[in-house]
Amino acid sequence: MSGKTERKRNYTGYITLIVVYLLTTVLVIIAARSRNEMIINGRTLPISALAGVLSSINNICLIFLVVYYNRFGYITALVILVVQFPIYIRSIMSAPVLTSLPGFFGMLLTFIAITMIYRRNKTIEDYRTIEVNHLRKQQKNSRRLFEQTATALVNAIDAKDRYSHGHSVRVAEYSEMIAIELGKNSEESRKVFYAALLHDVGKIGIPNSIINKKGKLTKEEYEVIKEHTVKGNAILSSISEYPYLSIGAHYHHERYDGKGYPDGLKGEDIPEIARIISVADAYDAMSSNRSYRDAIPQQLIREEIVKGAGTQFDPKIAKIMQHLIDDDTNYRMRENISAGEFSGINGLIFGRYRSEVSDGIQIDGNITKIRLVEEPEGSENGRGAQIVLFDSLDGRFHDDIDTVKDLLYCEYCEIWLDGSVINKGSRKIETSITGQDLTDDNVPDEQDRIANYYIEAVKVKDHVLIKIRKEDLVTQITIALPDSSRYVYAGLTGEYCRIRNVMIEKEDAPVANDYIPRIAEEISYIDVPAGDIPNVQVDGIRTQSSEGIELAGELKVSFHTMSLPTARLVWHCPYFVIYSSDDGKVNGSNYREYSLVRLDGENRDYEDISENRLVVTKRPDFEGWDVWKEKNKAGIDVTANFITSNGVVAMSTDNLGISVRNTTIVAGEPKKLYMALTGDQCAITNIRINR
Repeated sequence: MSGKTERKRNYTGYITLIVVYLLTTVLVIIAARSRNEMIINGRTLPISALAGVLSSINNICLIFLVVYYNRFGYITALVILVVQFPIYIRSIMSAPVLTSLPGFFGMLLTFIAITMIYRRNKTIEDYRTIEVNHLRKQQKNSRRLFEQTATALVNAIDAKDRYSHGHSVRVAEYSEMIAIELGKNSEESRKVFYAALLHDVGKIGIPNSIINKKGKLTKEEYEVIKEHTVKGNAILSSISEYPYLSIGAHYHHERYDGKGYPDGLKGEDIPEIARIISVADAYDAMSSNRSYRDAIPQQLIREEIVKGAGTQFDPKIAKIMQHLIDDDTNYRMRENISAGEFSGINGLIFGRYRSEVSDGIQIDGNITKIRLVEEPEGSENGRGAQIVLFDSLDGRFHDDIDTVKDLLYCEYCEIWLDGSVINKGSRKIETSITGQDLTDDNVPDEQDRIANYYIEAVKVKDHVLIKIRKEDLVTQITIALPDSSRYVYAGLTGEYCRIRNVMIEKEDAPVANDYIPRIAEEISYIDVPAGDIPNVQVDGIRTQSSEGIELAGELKVSFHTMSLPTARLVWHCPYFVIYSSDDGKVNGSNYREYSLVRLDGENRDYEDISENRLVVTKRPDFEGWDVWKEKNKAGIDVTANFITSNGVVAMSTDNLGISVRNTTIVAGEPKKLYMALTGDQCAITNIRINR
């Protein structure tokens, strides 16, 4: 008998007994109060005599309710207290001593029944609590053992490949992020995490000479390295309790077009877990240093992900990875080999001037705090520690001429921790010093040169503020950058010194827009007459938006757009956003976003609240993306048409040979829909609205 059938039978039996119990209770009351008589076998008896018989049936029902249906005990006890107990009290108080004995014993039985119910249920509840706690403890121990085993395997892999330190953990984290974006619950997402964590376990069986070879592998060596997928599957398939683990190891090098290995699977024949790991693995491989190249800048990685959609990668998962890259404005999704990695240890040793420079620590609107100890190393003539402020595509310092050009490296200034500053590419720099140096001349020179520094750095638009404190001496440096759209990284370096005990942290909330007093005029590319609504300059990914324009019926929006001088990528262009909010503003009260379409034809999906049907066509007059980017930098005029009806918005625009058509279907039609213009590194002016 199935559990469902058994539960149904239990409920039916219990309800039947309750009905009989209540019915006999009512009959007992009626019979006890009746003064009529009845004739049984020729004898005349009062109807009240039936009360005893009915009471016995009533008590039998009560016993069965308590003994066989204890799972409903509290309900039974409540019924007894409300229905039965008052009857017994009245019977005892209104009847002679002898005739009240049944009522007395009935009341006693009631007390016993309620006590049994309580004790039995309490025992069962305690037992279940102990059992649940024991089960949870077992599950926790099993999970801990599994995590420790997985970590040990990952560490073994990292120990073999000195160029993949942390690779498996990062791929697992990126894979879990993709799974969450796909709408998977926490348990499903953790399965993806662990499968990704162990995806390279098969490399344990690959010779070190091949794994750590510098330069390109031979054909034979490549065939050997491909075996790590099969070896990984063999290792993990034996873990029958976690069958999903082997999927990632076995299939993460399959390609969506069927040209991968080991089995040449194609499209959705490749397990979804493997399709997720494939994208995350490729992203981390490109964003990490390798023996034959440095890490690739994130913007260029994004373009590779776009190119690989539909061939190497599942298009849907590739698009999610693009969105994760777009949202990663601080470039946190990368191999962490910046100054933060030597946080708390003996840091870096610098010989001659700039012999080494740490990877960049990004300076943004949230205050970055750096604590460090500086001491001399190797020469009495060294100037000590220095901070280099710069920008580059990969967030790293460069001094090679070709690399500087390729990665658009730009240096703003160098700041020595003694307070001196050298301007390299900033518009203006102002320095102020307060307090005094409390250096004790009586302390030996070697100890005197050991200094504790507390540094704060923050960027607001086109200004950077650096505060350096040493004892009571505070140096404040304000730097005016060339414009607002540039990034700022701080590299730690120096001359004949050691930096140790480095601690780096970032505050959670950004500072106010007026936190840094201006020392130079703000660079504006929208200082021209406005159209129907104010012009908007977007210095970073969606950092600013235009006023909302209500969508109703037919609407034509025209504007002039120009990519900023720092723009270098296809998506440095305007975006169209369709949304709703109580106040009609982007990110306003009860904000919900239904569509985001870029001028180059890429879009973002919002499957839970809307459906977007995008069609992008390259017309014969399209001259290629390089020409498209150059013409956007020079400035172009754009017209977009919108037709809105019953929560459906049809949008169309044509520019430089690209035809973009998108239909947005909003789930649960809102009261009002709005459209706004935003983007990345672009100036949008002369916005005209025609209905």
